[in-house]
Amino acid sequence: MKNEDRRKQTIRQILDATKELLREKNCHTITMKDIMEKSELSKGAIFHYVKNKDEIFAWVLQDRLEEINEQFMKEVEQGEKTFDGPMLAISSNLAALENANEVTNKVLMYLLGREDEPAVAEVLHHFYQRSVHLAKQWIVIGQQHGVIQESVDSERTAEMFVLLSFGLRVRSSFLKVPVSYTAQDLSSFMAATLKN
Repeated sequence: MKNEDRRKQTIRQILDATKELLREKNCHTITMKDIMEKSELSKGAIFHYVKNKDEIFAWVLQDRLEEINEQFMKEVEQGEKTFDGPMLAISSNLAALENANEVTNKVLMYLLGREDEPAVAEVLHHFYQRSVHLAKQWIVIGQQHGVIQESVDSERTAEMFVLLSFGLRVRSSFLKVPVSYTAQDLSSFMAATLKN
C-alpha cells in the first residue's frame, strides 16, 4: 500500500473509531487509549498523525463539513440546475443541529469549553471560517446557475446562516429549554432569503 493510501486509511480508522466512541460517551471521558482500542491502531500509529484527542475532534468537525459539501456538490452536478435539490442536501442536515447527542455538536460544545487554549482556538476559528466559506460557495454556485438572486450578498448571508446554525447547536446543549424556532424554520428562512 502506498504511503498516501495508508495515511488516508489510518485517518479514516481513527475518525470512525472516534465517532463511534462519541455516540457512546462524552468528549471528556474519551481517552486516547479508548481511541487506540476502538480503532485497533497502535499508539505510535495514532501519534504519528496527532498530538492529542482535541486534534482528532477537530478532524471530526472538518469531516462532517466535507461530507455536507460533497452531498451539496453531488446535487448540483446531477441533472437540472434547480434550487430544490441542493437546498434539500443542506436542509436534511439541519435537523442534526438540534440534537445534543449528535457527534459534531458534542465535539463543538467540548471545544468551545477549551477555547482558551491556542490550538483549540485555532481549530474553532478554522471550523467557523470553513463553514462560512462553504456557505458562501453554495450561494455563489446558486447565483451562477440562476436559481439564487444576484442581489443576495453571498458573504453576509453565508455568515448569517452559519451564525444561526451555530446557535441551534449551542441551544441543543441546554436542558429542556422551550423551543419556538426549529431547524425546519431555519431551512424555510434560508430558502425564502435565497429565493427572494
